[in-house]
Amino acid sequence: MTSFREFIEGPWRAVPVLGITQILSWGTIFYTPVLIVPLIAAERGWSISFTMGGFSVGLLMAGLIAPYVGRSIDRFGGHVVMTLGSLIGALGLFLIVHAKHPAAYYAVWMVLGVAMAANLYDSAFATLGRIFGIGARRPITALTLAGGFASTVSWPATHFLLDGVGWGGTYLLYAALLAFISAPLHALALPRSRYEADVPKTSETEAALKVLPSHGLPFILVASAFASYAFIPSGLSAHLLAIFARSGIDAGTVVWIGALFGPAQVGARLIEFAFGRNVHPLWVVRFALGALLCAFVMLALLHVSVATAAAFALMFGGANGLVTITRGAVPLALFGASGYGRLMGRLAGPFLLMQSAAPLIMAFVIERTSDAAALSLAAAFAAIALICFVFLRRPA
Repeated sequence: MTSFREFIEGPWRAVPVLGITQILSWGTIFYTPVLIVPLIAAERGWSISFTMGGFSVGLLMAGLIAPYVGRSIDRFGGHVVMTLGSLIGALGLFLIVHAKHPAAYYAVWMVLGVAMAANLYDSAFATLGRIFGIGARRPITALTLAGGFASTVSWPATHFLLDGVGWGGTYLLYAALLAFISAPLHALALPRSRYEADVPKTSETEAALKVLPSHGLPFILVASAFASYAFIPSGLSAHLLAIFARSGIDAGTVVWIGALFGPAQVGARLIEFAFGRNVHPLWVVRFALGALLCAFVMLALLHVSVATAAAFALMFGGANGLVTITRGAVPLALFGASGYGRLMGRLAGPFLLMQSAAPLIMAFVIERTSDAAALSLAAAFAAIALICFVFLRRPA
């Protein structure tokens, strides 16, 4: 059991520090476009699709730079890389208020893409891996408990600020939060310890920590599985509520159904934190993806109604909560803690690239075919991810 003192003075201090900064990073950069992009488009006279395209460009940039971020965390530590990421994020949010030319707007989103690569879950997981080594699974799970509240905090706060100070004032305030809260916390409060320096290697520990090589077929299967899964939350977050609305559910009920997603995420993570420490993360992710496939089958067989939509939101939220944990825990369990930051960066690249493409692909499928075809496509990606994990074998 981790003592309160370890949360203040020991390496576990990283968990509450990163918990605060993850809420700020996700809440100010990642979750705001859905509310702010329509306002930017209306003020600048741009189309919604063009304006939202900036966010996709940011995710694309994040995917391209993620491997370099991971290697930098291995070398310099999260207290350096994530501090720079917070400052870059603050700069990007400041600049986007003044970016009135379309080219400048897209350029600013590229800057924000760098911030996302250096500040979101992948960099936080890499930082925890550097600090805790092979024992990082429980800190990762604890961190995702805090991160699960980011949308719960961000959307109401953003809605309130938009009414009071407009989208420009909101982004300026968020820039100040990143510069004056996130950056100092990363720089001054994150532990600088490194497990490789603190834990002496013995023949017994080396024998107990047999791992797979972080290349070849095992790495390809893990990267393919998580990249395939990335399509689902990214695509559905942009289109799922609209699909439910087109199925005849009234707008107020659709919003209520969408609100079930966050608590379901956190609930699943709490269960994993309490009871899953002795379950290999491969079994956790297989269970999560199997449950998600069952949710898609339920929608296909029973069609969309208030009851099935609510059940789907709960099952999808729970599955996503578990898969988020395993994004950090599966690579750690299979490939070990050595070079974990670099490994997470390599895995984050295809994940973020798929994440950036999913909303556009889903929109194309919906426009050319149907909502049912789009849901079937998302289910197919879930099946591909599950198949990859089924073929993976844990180290002997």
